[in-house]
Amino acid sequence: MDVTSENTTPSRRAVISWGGAGLALGAAAAGGIAAAAQGRGDVTPVGADGAAVPFHGPHQAGIATAVQDRLHFAAFDVKTRDRAELVQLLKDWTRAAERMTAGREVGEGAYGGLPEAPPDDTGEALGLKPSRLTLTIGFGPSLFDGRFGLADRRPTALVDLPKFPGDNLDAARSGGDLCVQACADDPQVAVHAIRNLARIGFGKVAVRWSQLGFGKTSSTTPDAQTPRNLFGFKDGTRNIAGTETGRLDEFVWVSGKGEGWMDGGSYLVARRIRMHIETWDRTPLAEQEDIFGRDKAEGAPVGKGREHDEPFLKAMKPDSHVRLAHPDSNGGATILRRGYSFTDGTDGLGRLEAGLFFLAYQRDVRTGFIPVQTSLARNDALNEYTQHVGSAIFAIPPGVRNTDDWWGRDMFA
Repeated sequence: MDVTSENTTPSRRAVISWGGAGLALGAAAAGGIAAAAQGRGDVTPVGADGAAVPFHGPHQAGIATAVQDRLHFAAFDVKTRDRAELVQLLKDWTRAAERMTAGREVGEGAYGGLPEAPPDDTGEALGLKPSRLTLTIGFGPSLFDGRFGLADRRPTALVDLPKFPGDNLDAARSGGDLCVQACADDPQVAVHAIRNLARIGFGKVAVRWSQLGFGKTSSTTPDAQTPRNLFGFKDGTRNIAGTETGRLDEFVWVSGKGEGWMDGGSYLVARRIRMHIETWDRTPLAEQEDIFGRDKAEGAPVGKGREHDEPFLKAMKPDSHVRLAHPDSNGGATILRRGYSFTDGTDGLGRLEAGLFFLAYQRDVRTGFIPVQTSLARNDALNEYTQHVGSAIFAIPPGVRNTDDWWGRDMFA
């Protein structure tokens, strides 16, 4: 029997009364009951500090949503070859995501259950606010390889990315059958969310790679101060705002005839970009500004006084980053950026392993990321200080419409 809402799901204690502790332990291990049962806590009012972001809607939260301060991104390999198990996992993940984004514990919570069974929730987010947690799922090209009867459901826009000049991709930090992007203002809330989804999926999926991020490098809020990247420059000045419905419809949301189950979704490109900050830190200021095409103080384009002044591209050097990345230099190609900075220890040579975890959402990567990155990879002066070391692409399905819906439902229809 398919379990698609809390009202149809028996509690763990009810299961015990039917068949004893052994049956309850088996059900908990399967993940379905743990992810769907009623737990403690109420949704924090949206206007309050650390509020909850609505989970249900025509589009997934975490795309046009105001960018949070922290990120935990995880890509998963699907280990089961059973289509029904994959479907049940997506249902279980959806029910858990509904609860965690509302600031609630998964299932029956982190304590008070059977002493003989692991708790339904790992507990490290107890007492914390929802912190604007959003969870966004995506499906990689490898999920459509035939294991689950989905080969003919692969969207035509879910293409394999070409190898760009300068790429030095680590296969262990690239690809994935599934991805989940957890964004929150509290890093513990984001990590708790990914941890619990991985726990629910144990035996069916395994984490392929993950990335923690801090210091958002792009904003989807028009009135907010533009964030700075680890090179100290403002990034994403003309990023698509969450309030710009026209631009979102044109450049981000999939829509129109022939789009099928992806109607209302988007496409995500994730790139792990190593930034050679020690070399950059020894570069003269004037050269830094020429490389970007903006001044470091205000973020104003060359020859202009304010950050949001319309840039005069011909005033910039031909290989400047802003000039090459601008839509006018790429046939109008426009993407929505949600990048984060990262530092992951050292590289073993006395340098920080630091950089940008680049996240780009778009309606079609063939007219979005690919032409822009092709131009940048060939000519960008910034390439001397950066290198792309991880890469993945995912189809981001539309939002979960209600408590009877689940992530990817239309894909399996």
